[in-house]
Amino acid sequence: VQLQASGGGLVQAGGSLRLSCAVSGRTFSGYGMGWFRQVPGKEREFVAAITWSGTSTYYAESVKGRFTISRDNAKNTVYLQMNSLKPEDMAEYFCAADTGYGLGCSLIRPYDYWGQGTQVTVSS
Repeated sequence: VQLQASGGGLVQAGGSLRLSCAVSGRTFSGYGMGWFRQVPGKEREFVAAITWSGTSTYYAESVKGRFTISRDNAKNTVYLQMNSLKPEDMAEYFCAADTGYGLGCSLIRPYDYWGQGTQVTVSS
């Protein structure tokens, strides 16, 4: 299983970005998916997750109401729409796949595959 994240970039505070994560694997529709972020010197933190079916989503409190996670199982892709970006959202964003449980959650341990990061920079 390979994950390829894209869509990061430089945006002004209040702006929007959409991250994409393309996933290889014949059973993507069975994977729970998550987005995490990390800034230098800090631990990786949970941002959002979605179950294998897409019927349930979960968000960190800091992004609720501003970020939306979604998936397109036909395209083997998960998205993170980020609106009303703040300087504190600036980080490297990582997508991850939970191929065992398919539930998607806020914990790092269930995720067994990770993509490379994509940098999001928010200017104030």
